[in-house]
Amino acid sequence: MSASVENDTLISKKRTRTLVTNLINTLKSKNIMPEAETNRFLEQVDRFSRNPPIAWSKVKPLPSSKVASFDVLESCPDNSEVIHLLLDKVCVIKLNGGLGTSMGCRGPKSAIEVKNEYTFLDMAVSQIQYLNIKYGVDVPLLLMNSFNTHEATEVYVKKYESHNINIITFQQSCYPRVDQDTLLPLPQRKYHSEDKHLWSPGGHGDVYASLYQSGVLENLIKRGKEYVFISNIDNLSATIDLKILYHIMQQECEFCMEVTRKTRADVKGGTLVEYDGKFRLLELAEVDKKNVAEFYKFDYFNTNNLWVNLRGIQRLIAPGALQSDVIVNRKNLPGDRKVLQLETAAGAAIKHFGSALPLKVPRSRFNPVKMTSDLFIVQSNIYNIKHGTLSMNKERKIANIPLVKFGPELKTVANYRIHFESGPPDVLELEHLTVSGDVHFGTGVVLKGTVIIVASDGSRIDIPPGAVLNNVVVTGSLKIVEH
Repeated sequence: MSASVENDTLISKKRTRTLVTNLINTLKSKNIMPEAETNRFLEQVDRFSRNPPIAWSKVKPLPSSKVASFDVLESCPDNSEVIHLLLDKVCVIKLNGGLGTSMGCRGPKSAIEVKNEYTFLDMAVSQIQYLNIKYGVDVPLLLMNSFNTHEATEVYVKKYESHNINIITFQQSCYPRVDQDTLLPLPQRKYHSEDKHLWSPGGHGDVYASLYQSGVLENLIKRGKEYVFISNIDNLSATIDLKILYHIMQQECEFCMEVTRKTRADVKGGTLVEYDGKFRLLELAEVDKKNVAEFYKFDYFNTNNLWVNLRGIQRLIAPGALQSDVIVNRKNLPGDRKVLQLETAAGAAIKHFGSALPLKVPRSRFNPVKMTSDLFIVQSNIYNIKHGTLSMNKERKIANIPLVKFGPELKTVANYRIHFESGPPDVLELEHLTVSGDVHFGTGVVLKGTVIIVASDGSRIDIPPGAVLNNVVVTGSLKIVEH
């Protein structure tokens, strides 16, 4: 989940009561949603109205003693029978509800080409199919789609019918957006595709209820599956790790959240803290403006790689005990219409599991592609790809991934491809790259150290083929200055 700092969570009690009343009256009188989904949404609204705001004095950094470290976990035995047994008990869910709009693309984000003609979904399928073939198992891939992605995904997955993989799709809830001023729900009739801007998915925290309501959860348990590995479709490094799977099954851990140390690039996303003595996933949208600076100081960042016991979900979801904190996100629709949408986060369920485990993993387990600058890094020679899995190029001697920033001219995939017509340059020795303005890269360019290239308005910079830029600033006149 993501939110801007301006998402002030403090809605007055009076306005909250008005919101609840408006939603109950509209949804029950106009019958615009299926009954089960209406009840689930209204329960969520009621829960939001009753939940007090975050008491910042109760928010504490997560003690390191309560965080396990991937580095010291016992390795999974190198025994094919043991590995077969482990993999036979697991399934994978990719959260596939997002569109590629942040990169100027239409349709499901999972269909964007990422590397070597592989899309996000191709990579996920390739990873799991490789395990199925190598170990003779049946690890199914589940895709939780939203109303935005479901139809296109159903068509797209037909290409895998001959592959050694069982793909199961199910749909998350579709909830009405709310006008920020009137607090009235925007849709006044049942969902129609031409009205999709009036609706929103319920956040990825909806995965548990949707898995249960669809009947998929029960079927997985009947097939002998015990754990589900949940991750975002755009996190290219979220793969089944036998070391983690072996540990949580040995320890009978019902919920494991992979966390990693924050970097300067992590300006969004939740952080795991201790709240009233319990684990709590704290999202930026829940934080009062005056506490945002403190929020950024917390160490542990939620990768949204989650390992959850299926029977644990079933035990909690059936009686309605798996109730995550509700987050209000503000959005702007075309025409500057301001709306609210209620969401939940999948990781917030950690507080409901007594045997929950935060697991500190290497940064290499978290490699999301949110912007074209992320795509640039993945497509570069920093990474190799094999069986759908990325691995760091051994020729890169610098431990950290370079920090890359693009100006608005390169924010869409279409424009990015025009400016890097021959693909990304050689960046094995790059530490920081900033590109702004109308900048074009020739074939065989090499970037090293810190490189800043800024073309002023109305000018164009062409980096010639074979150029080597090492710790330089390049201006509109193509003048190169030592940096």
